[in-house]
Amino acid sequence: MNVFFRVDASIEMGSGHLMRCLTLAEQLKEKGVDVSFISRNHEGNLFNLIIEKGFKLYQLPRVGTNKIKPQTQHSQWLGVNWDVDVNETIEILKNNLKPDWLIIDHYAIDEAWEKQVRPFVKNIMVIDDLADRPHDCDILLDQNYYLNMKERYRGLIPSTCQTLLGPQFVLLRPEFIKAREKLRKRNGDIKKIFVFFGGTDPTNETKKALSAIKRINKSDITADVVVGASNPHKKDIESYCNSNMMNATYYCQTDKIAELMAKADLAIGGGGTTTWERCYMGLPAIVVSLADNQIETNEILAQKRIIKYLGKAEEISEDIWYRNINELMSCPDYVSELSKNALNLMDNSLNNILVELLRGTK
Repeated sequence: MNVFFRVDASIEMGSGHLMRCLTLAEQLKEKGVDVSFISRNHEGNLFNLIIEKGFKLYQLPRVGTNKIKPQTQHSQWLGVNWDVDVNETIEILKNNLKPDWLIIDHYAIDEAWEKQVRPFVKNIMVIDDLADRPHDCDILLDQNYYLNMKERYRGLIPSTCQTLLGPQFVLLRPEFIKAREKLRKRNGDIKKIFVFFGGTDPTNETKKALSAIKRINKSDITADVVVGASNPHKKDIESYCNSNMMNATYYCQTDKIAELMAKADLAIGGGGTTTWERCYMGLPAIVVSLADNQIETNEILAQKRIIKYLGKAEEISEDIWYRNINELMSCPDYVSELSKNALNLMDNSLNNILVELLRGTK
């Protein structure tokens, strides 16, 4: 069985799409599946990580000042017009045995792109969470939580498409499964804070939050600070941790996320894929939206008292962070409730996406 992924990472779009694809790719690889990636050479790509994980990588070229015709809301994220992208992808697929699956995780790709590539693959799986464009696919995965999960894709996918919807289908690395088995019960006291605003954090929300933690000025409060390899501010953040925060430990592109979450009493960060990792680990969190597509999910989770949600990141000042962190430190019962509700949302019986892929292969 051979599987291709079409996914990108960049400073603009972040690394979450690629990271969740790598999670699925590693699970497939363990089952003996031949896995390859097709990815464009954007600034902030994670090509080195794909190669380090042992996967074959087909690089699509970076294009300079290309005028992109809008096809989807995020068309510019492709870096080229969609027809150029699909033709480049087809050329790669034509030189390989007809893949059993092409897995697409890209907001700039829709039905038009997928119909063009359909003759060159046996099956198509789409990973999405926007539900803002039609798809031609055999399986659609949306691991996010919405009140109208079962209705969102009505009319956007073929009637024969199998849908995998909700956090029970979240793509989690094995270390999270193992860490949850040994998870301690949190009592609401906050001594260790986990800070992570995604792989790129272009507006440097990390620095804003760290400044707020520093103002709390308690010697018994420690922080684990994580940044991605594509974070344009990583040197500044490392310097700030080393020079201004005696109790902060800096990590760059670490594979210890599950371990750090298990040790933490509170998380500070954005929405996206990390949301479900935090919930699975029962980690209480103060959250901001780093992109518009995170707002709805964050609002719903806040209503259900699963996270404490502050709003859009660009509207949240250091003072607001400072007040909210201080508030939670004096409300252990509320913090404990957030932890319990997060665990209940993400029970331990995750559905196996691999089974669905293997079962659905034509």
